[in-house]
Amino acid sequence: MTTATQPATKPALPNAETVLAVQHYTDGLFSFRTTRPAGFRFRSGEFAMLGLPKEDGKPLLRAYSIASPSWDDTLEFYSIKVPNGPLTSRLAKIVPGDEIILKPRPTGTLVADALVAGGTLWLISTGTGIAPFASVIRDPEIYEAFEHVVLTHTCRTRAELQYGLDLVDGVRSHELLGEIEAGKLTHITSVTREPSEGLAGRITQLIETGTLFSHAQMPAWSPEKDRVMICGSSAMIADTRALCEAAGLVEGSNAKPGHFVVEKAFVG
Repeated sequence: MTTATQPATKPALPNAETVLAVQHYTDGLFSFRTTRPAGFRFRSGEFAMLGLPKEDGKPLLRAYSIASPSWDDTLEFYSIKVPNGPLTSRLAKIVPGDEIILKPRPTGTLVADALVAGGTLWLISTGTGIAPFASVIRDPEIYEAFEHVVLTHTCRTRAELQYGLDLVDGVRSHELLGEIEAGKLTHITSVTREPSEGLAGRITQLIETGTLFSHAQMPAWSPEKDRVMICGSSAMIADTRALCEAAGLVEGSNAKPGHFVVEKAFVG
């Protein structure tokens, strides 16, 4: 795992922000931090369009969940590295001092406003799908709105879990967030392609068999007390949506809050 940083500087181009830090977790995963535009506002869980200019100068943009908390004065993103991906193959090579293009209007469905009030908030993620929840679990208002917050993160290997492990450690050790969280946050990890001392298998299997709930020491989902946010691969989202509906949960939106919400923007 390598990290690079540099002091904040103002970008010279319109709609561009300066890369402040880059951290590579594995050959396929990295995070980066940028300057934040004056007046840039977002709700925890939203995404923004960001990218790099193409050879013809036109922007190549993709949706990226904002991983930083809304109170931070910088912006953080977490990304996969796709060797032949038109954008991610280039983003994987950025270094502090480079500039990226950032559109100023974030949006998204993985927000507390799209959920009706409930007791436990379940954040179900695979791979880089943990990114929006990196913002959500660092939002003090989440711990005021819900009695418990359960973050699940499923990856192929243990090494791919490191971003989430560091994230949760940071919440619990933070001078202010640690007091607000006060034991309300549960972090459950699982891997699918190698032996694990913890849980192993796809998150949908862990939900179906009840293993997730027994491990969390909580009952299975019910519309009365549980709210769910889902972010990850399209297959995982489809399967988990079906499990939510089977439990009687109704999908919500910004216009009509419900019991669960899914992310519909992907990076490629």
